[in-house]
Amino acid sequence: MSNNNIFNIILVDDDEDDRILFSEALEEVSIKSNLLLFKHGQELIDYLFNTEIVLPDLIFLDLNMPIKNGMQCLSDIRSNPRFKDIHIAMYSTSMTDKDIKDSFSNGANIYVNKPNCFNKLKNTVEKILQLNWKDHIQNLNFDTFLFRI
Repeated sequence: MSNNNIFNIILVDDDEDDRILFSEALEEVSIKSNLLLFKHGQELIDYLFNTEIVLPDLIFLDLNMPIKNGMQCLSDIRSNPRFKDIHIAMYSTSMTDKDIKDSFSNGANIYVNKPNCFNKLKNTVEKILQLNWKDHIQNLNFDTFLFRI
């Protein structure tokens, strides 16, 4: 978490409804945060490579997006040492073994299946923000990678 005790979060999702619901859910959790929203991966990458920005603590990254998808973004982020401390939550409706395994092997920190109702979304966001990321990453394996409520 940033020094000012505010979680800097980015959500990258091409679905406007998902972006709105996520924003509303985040507003209802007890953790102070700043949220930036991007419609596709290229917007995220352009933003991250601006040296003037405050790097996010956590990125929620949709898998299936136009222009640059989540897996391409994950690869770009993990190949740059400047971004090594950013936690990445893959955030998708997909629950295929391939997508989960590829996300894990490409360096995501957690895989979140998009909740199908607002209360589940709010609970999911709150639990992820409350994670002890240091412990989570040190003990990361394929079983702990897939987020379960």
